[in-house]
Amino acid sequence: MLLVGAVVAPVIAPYAADALDLANRRAAPSVAHWFGTDELGRDVLTRVLFGARVSLAIGLLSALASAGIGVVIGSTAGYVGRWIDDLLMRLTDAMLAVPRLPLLMLAAAVVQPGVPLLIVLVGCTGWMETARVVRADVQSLRTRDYVQAARAIGAPPVRVLLRHLLPAVVPTASVATTLAIGRGILLESTMSFFGLGVQPPTASWGNMLYQAQTTMSSEPWLAISPGLFIFATVLTCNVVGDALGRPASPPTS
Repeated sequence: MLLVGAVVAPVIAPYAADALDLANRRAAPSVAHWFGTDELGRDVLTRVLFGARVSLAIGLLSALASAGIGVVIGSTAGYVGRWIDDLLMRLTDAMLAVPRLPLLMLAAAVVQPGVPLLIVLVGCTGWMETARVVRADVQSLRTRDYVQAARAIGAPPVRVLLRHLLPAVVPTASVATTLAIGRGILLESTMSFFGLGVQPPTASWGNMLYQAQTTMSSEPWLAISPGLFIFATVLTCNVVGDALGRPASPPTS
């Protein structure tokens, strides 16, 4: 529902994304404006729907980027082993040792990223968990009989990895990717809350919270609406991730 709402936002939004109503600035929720209006008279519901397009895009695309990098590094380290495994895992450990949010905020302060660059930054700093779980799976799978048989008949390493090992780690990577979507949305929201993420007039849930922080006591609806959507999205991603990672129940007779 969240994804559908973001995709069809121009159709279902009650007002245009940049429509101003200066006569109804900071209006409380009403029939005309379900979530109220902001300091420029813009409809908050409309901005939440259009902000969903930005926040969900950052969360989804950065998670896919993180999954791609993590699968490549983890599968290479797990299958090749030896010094390559040591090198890649020490790189992973080094990245894990660096706090992610301060690193992103420092990078954003230097380059002032737009949405595409923000996706790249979040994606390139979130692959480590995926790499470690994929490496562990590949190390376990490479000793299986079907993998040994493929190597015995002369299958090249790349074919063994692509044909026999990577399909088996898809469930693990899917769980990590789903959870990374929620983390990406939270990171974008946090960075935008501090003024270092998506910049106005482009709406995102994070910069809506940033703009509402000075009036939370007098106009709480400006913060409650994007906050609830962030909460619902992250909760949904976590629930889906848990469901994907849960082993299937054995068939009953």
